[in-house]
Amino acid sequence: MRAGFASWVPALGWPGKLLPVLVLLGWSSLASAQVQDRIEWPVTGIEVDVALVLAVDISYSMDLEELALQREGYIAALTSPVVLDAIRKGMIGRIGVTYIEWAGLSTRNVIVDWKIIDSEASARAVAAEIAAAPVRRARRTSITGAIDFSMERLQEAPLRPLRRVIDISGDGPNNEGGLVSRSRDRAVANGVVINGLPIQIKRSMSSNFDIEGLDEYYADCVIGGPGSFLVTIEDKDQFRDAIRTKILREVAQSSMSDAGPARPGRADCTVGERQWRQYWERK
Repeated sequence: MRAGFASWVPALGWPGKLLPVLVLLGWSSLASAQVQDRIEWPVTGIEVDVALVLAVDISYSMDLEELALQREGYIAALTSPVVLDAIRKGMIGRIGVTYIEWAGLSTRNVIVDWKIIDSEASARAVAAEIAAAPVRRARRTSITGAIDFSMERLQEAPLRPLRRVIDISGDGPNNEGGLVSRSRDRAVANGVVINGLPIQIKRSMSSNFDIEGLDEYYADCVIGGPGSFLVTIEDKDQFRDAIRTKILREVAQSSMSDAGPARPGRADCTVGERQWRQYWERK
C-alpha cells in the first residue's frame, strides 16, 4: 500500500466501507516493513572514524580505458598524502575500507575485504590488492543491488565506526533490482550516508541507456544522508582529481550536503527501468 491508495480505490468501484479497513491494512504492512528494515549494527570490533564502502561500477557501458582510469583514481586517492593526513587527523586516526565492483544484480565482486588504513604502509597494501585484481566487465546496471550489497558489507564489518558511508560510482541510471530510491531510503534510515560519483563523459557513440542530467538523477535518487554529496566526472582527465576530492571529503566529514529538499519533476527515479523496458519492446 502506498500514499495515494485512497484516490484509486473508488475508481475501481470497490465498496467505500472497505476503504478504512484496506487503508489500515496498508499502513500496518508499511509499518511492519519499516520494522523489518531496521538494522542491528555490530557492537564489537575495531574503532574507526568511518567504515567506507567503495562501490565501483564495472558495467559494459564503461569502456576499458574508463575502467582503468577509475581504478587508478581510487589507488591514487587512497595513497594520497593529503588523504592520509586527513585520516590521521580524525578523532580515532584510522578508517575501515572495503572495495567492491558491481554491475547487474548478479555481479557483486569483493576486490578488497575490510582493511584498516592508518598509515602509508596500510594504504599501499590496500592499493596493491586493488591493482592486482583482474579488470572485469558485466551486464546491466543495478545501483539498487550495489546499495543493498554495500549494506550487507557494512553489517559484516568487524568494526565500530563513528560513521558508515557508501561511495558509489556509475555512468547510468538503475535498470535492475527494484527502485533505487527505496534502497537509498532504507540505508539513510539506518544512519548510512551515500555519496555519488556520476560519470557523464560525452562519448562518440551514445548508448540506449544514457540519460541527460545523470548528476541530477544521482542527487535526487541515489545519494542521501547528512553531509551527502556527489562529485561529477565529465572528462577522462578528471578521474584522479575527482576521486581524490570525494574520498577526502568522506574522510574529513564535510557537513555540506548536495542532497537538498526533494524537487518533484527534476529527476525521474524510474528512468532506467523505463529505458530497459522500451529497449526490449523494440526487439
